[in-house]
Amino acid sequence: MNKIKISAVAYTNTKAFIYGLEHSDIINKIELSLDIPSDCAAKVISGEVDMGLMPVAAIPLVPNANIVADYCIGSDGAVNSVFIFSDVPVDEIKTLRLDSHSRTSNNLAKVLLKFYWKQEVEFTKDPAAKTDAVVLIGDRTFGKKDDYAFAYDMGQEWKNFTGLPFMYAAWVANKEISPAFKQEFNAALKLGLANRNEILKDLPHTNNFDLEDYLYHKLQFEVTEDRKKAMKLFLGYIEELEKEKV
Repeated sequence: MNKIKISAVAYTNTKAFIYGLEHSDIINKIELSLDIPSDCAAKVISGEVDMGLMPVAAIPLVPNANIVADYCIGSDGAVNSVFIFSDVPVDEIKTLRLDSHSRTSNNLAKVLLKFYWKQEVEFTKDPAAKTDAVVLIGDRTFGKKDDYAFAYDMGQEWKNFTGLPFMYAAWVANKEISPAFKQEFNAALKLGLANRNEILKDLPHTNNFDLEDYLYHKLQFEVTEDRKKAMKLFLGYIEELEKEKV
């Protein structure tokens, strides 16, 4: 049997999923690579892998895209690892540096600035550019809130804007995956989530950051109807932004 090739993100927020896959028999049926979110998306889009835990903003770019798991990376309000960090209040942001690791969070920043905060902002990906604000995601944000005058948690701001939770990344395939494999895959992810206490033991301590709160409360992992609704709304806003470019 050909092994199913899977790309997953190597951040703390995915440790439970990786643990579950590595501690289940399914590990013998897959080839697993660990990547940053943008590379994970690129591999699923190009067909280099069969499925991946990919940023939801990239799902429309995947041929034959289908969500294949009951679990995702989500939040209902603050997530504490997806930020706009700024030197000025949000209504004074004129320039913003995007995060090279991310597609969803960059788009979420653009959506919030345009449709929620009604700000016209110039964006750059130049890591050396001096800007009013930056998008930063994942483990690189841990304990960094106090380093900036303003920290806008985009999970919370999306909730303020729409009243909905958010889904940052989903397990997406570019081909039909068998129901039997999906069932086994879901069971492995569930096992990982049940062992978050084991994962916490091995995580390095970070000053000014509560890892237990992050893994058990800030992050939410179920694909719910409200999260699907939020994803559809979010993708609609991205489409509007794209139309404005034309």
